[in-house]
Amino acid sequence: MSGCGGGGGHGHDHSGHGSCEGHDHTPAELGVAYSLYTRIDIDNVECLNEAVEDSGKTVFKPWEERLDREKFVESDADEELLFNIPFTDNIKLKGIILVGGENGHHPKKMRLFKNRPHMTFDDVNSAAEQEFDLQQDPTGTLEYTTKVVKFSSVTHLTIHFPSNFGEETTKVSYIGFRGEYTKAHRHGVTICNYELSPQMMDHKDKALDSVGKPIM
Repeated sequence: MSGCGGGGGHGHDHSGHGSCEGHDHTPAELGVAYSLYTRIDIDNVECLNEAVEDSGKTVFKPWEERLDREKFVESDADEELLFNIPFTDNIKLKGIILVGGENGHHPKKMRLFKNRPHMTFDDVNSAAEQEFDLQQDPTGTLEYTTKVVKFSSVTHLTIHFPSNFGEETTKVSYIGFRGEYTKAHRHGVTICNYELSPQMMDHKDKALDSVGKPIM
């Protein structure tokens, strides 16, 4: 894979050190590393402002299919796209690669929100956990490294693409996630109540009220 490339003014905020992790991995290693799409609850993925219903779900696919442009999402009313992505397990997100549209249709900025299900465009004015200035990367060779300390326990990820490189609509054909996962517990929270001191009802035959009568 190639490195970060030029665009010195486009430092991706790669955890503050400005480098592209992942460029020294072989394609086989990347295929394994970018397998977190299998941990996406794809039926419940939401993409707001998509021109074709459910087309946003098609961008989450195997690494080997990242350059397949037959399936893609294009924005509708303007250049913004908003993805709400629930996971089936707890994710430690380490990196993102995306393949955008050619020329000006490629997203210019990416904003990430953690564990805020069902966000809308009314919600995106709040502070994101991390933001990236994107370079045009139609071949998916640049990895944007997340701040792992902020994305160590992700059950839901929202991605906001607020702008592109000049076209009226934004296109994305692939979004890939690198990281680790741990199985989510499905049995819910077990609440145990422990008796720390004797309860009045346990000793009602011995307890007296203020006038000396037994408490019944």
